[in-house]
Amino acid sequence: MNPANVPLRHTSPFVDWADRAVAAAWFRHGVTSVIAINAVVIGLDTSAALSAAYGALFESASQTFLAIFVIEALIKMAAKWPRVENYFKDGWNVFDFTVIVVSLLPNTGELATLARLARLFRVLRLVSALPGLRLIVATLIRSVPGMFNVLALMSIVFYVYGVAGYHLFHEIDPTHWRTLGISLLSLFRIVTLEDWTDIMYAALEHHWWAWVYFVSFVVVGTFVVINLFIAVVINSLDEAKQERLHELQAPPTRDELLAELNRTREALARLQERLERDGR
Repeated sequence: MNPANVPLRHTSPFVDWADRAVAAAWFRHGVTSVIAINAVVIGLDTSAALSAAYGALFESASQTFLAIFVIEALIKMAAKWPRVENYFKDGWNVFDFTVIVVSLLPNTGELATLARLARLFRVLRLVSALPGLRLIVATLIRSVPGMFNVLALMSIVFYVYGVAGYHLFHEIDPTHWRTLGISLLSLFRIVTLEDWTDIMYAALEHHWWAWVYFVSFVVVGTFVVINLFIAVVINSLDEAKQERLHELQAPPTRDELLAELNRTREALARLQERLERDGR
């Protein structure tokens, strides 16, 4: 009898097992280990000598890994039964499912190269398998709107310094300043701090005050703008952590309550059967 008068989810033993397995640590760790081993095999297959000697073994291992990933997806879908569509409400599940589907491309003919690249995408599943990496990716995605503002500011700074650099130095150093496009590339080299002093010294040979231009750009472009990028990412990381904490503290959904009630009812039924057997 259901005291809450709520329709419980009728499931099979396999669905109950799948529900428990997906939530178990051994399942997550096992999938992560398979993905890591698959990544190692993909790396070994890039060696011409190893590929010639063990190519068949690598191919068999790749097919085995793919079969394991397909089984994993089916188990996760079974855990959502009868509402299998809930599996696709998780963006990471959609990503994993897409990787599996692309990996099913035949490894022959014109699709051979694409199929090999699809195998490489399986390594990206480490991101979805590790919660810490998922948090980082979520942080980067959340940072995109804020980064647009920083990119706009950086573009203005580059444009102003690029035009100024062209007018100041294109005659004395045409290698780095002969056009606006080349000037912007030179500024990109400067902002990465890769041998930027060579460009500055070339200008200093003709203008003693050129150091003001270069030092000011390094300060504004590297120390200010780059730190703004870091600030945006850190702020997004804090927001992602707060959102994750809120999700963990959120009350269980109706489906989760029904699943828990279903498991409790089955446990009580097994206990009652055991008591009846002991009573006999």
